[in-house]
Amino acid sequence: MDMEFIILFLTILFVSVLQIFIPFIAKRAVVFGVSIPYEQVKHPQVIRYKKSYAIITGIFTLAVLAGLVLLIQEFNFNETNLALVGITFPFIILLVGMSLYFYFHSKMTKLKRTEKWFGTVKQVYYADLKIRSKDEMLASFVYLIPIIISLGLIVLTANLYEQLPSRIPTHWGATGQADAFSDKSWMVVLSMPLILVLMQLMFYGVNVFTKRSGIKINAGNIKSSELRQLNLRKYTSWFLFIVDILITLLFAVLQLNILYENIINDLLMMLAPICLLVIVLGGSVWLAVKVGSVDSDLEGTEIVGDTNSNFVQGMDEDQYWKGGLFYFNRNDPSVFVEKRFGIGFTMNFANPIGYLILGVPIILIIIIPYLL
Repeated sequence: MDMEFIILFLTILFVSVLQIFIPFIAKRAVVFGVSIPYEQVKHPQVIRYKKSYAIITGIFTLAVLAGLVLLIQEFNFNETNLALVGITFPFIILLVGMSLYFYFHSKMTKLKRTEKWFGTVKQVYYADLKIRSKDEMLASFVYLIPIIISLGLIVLTANLYEQLPSRIPTHWGATGQADAFSDKSWMVVLSMPLILVLMQLMFYGVNVFTKRSGIKINAGNIKSSELRQLNLRKYTSWFLFIVDILITLLFAVLQLNILYENIINDLLMMLAPICLLVIVLGGSVWLAVKVGSVDSDLEGTEIVGDTNSNFVQGMDEDQYWKGGLFYFNRNDPSVFVEKRFGIGFTMNFANPIGYLILGVPIILIIIIPYLL
């Protein structure tokens, strides 16, 4: 129970801290999903909104963590109830964070409209024909390598099918021991490799179409904007590949434990998902630092650019961002674009390819367990 609580506590703390710092690692000229000119990034009201968001989120986080500690001490939770708490508390924090986001998004939209910030600047699209040569995203074919492991697991499972027991483990508890079983069938024994292949294909598709998507550079701050885009693409591709490999190894461990009973000891079965969680959380921080330290408040007060940001700015694309979160632009062939709030990419919801890459695998992954 102590280990489960520590994992839950650290997960909530991580989610909360990341939320607190989001306004300061987001693109400098996008505040709570609203485009602003670079000359206004130090506007007193803009700074006040960011600090208010961070302070309120921080206070709420401390209250939630204190409440969690008191709750765990007061009641003797079993594994099921603790799992429920583990879902509920992070959800509450995210819900409050999103509520604050929309509140300050509305404030920023009103401030921008009142001040008429883009009324005196020239908006231009900036294109660098040579920037593709600087792109260091991983080649997409490397994402196909983990699929070899999945195909190997499928072949191995098919060869050993007749030797498997009549009851197959389908879930493992916090101690690493199986706590749920199903009658043997081809769908039961192949469900994990099939789900794994779907996830691997999704990672592959994301990398392929992110690589093809446009590299958007803000004309008001060319150097920093370009560096941020290159860092985002490079480090996101590495992060996703590492996550892909880790998930593949985790599923391989679980599948081998089905094929060869007790070949993997309980300690390893318990530690494998914990290690995956720790590495993913740590990788998220690494990605946020690598990308968020450029063209953001963390970069410092100096704005580096090749143009006069007081007169030339990138295009104000607020009309394509619903609530500053959902990008919908039929004129943009990009499937994935940089998020406006947070670190990473989001989908262009006007491009149907994105639904095929993300939607179809997710739906199939959800359906497969119900077929067992």
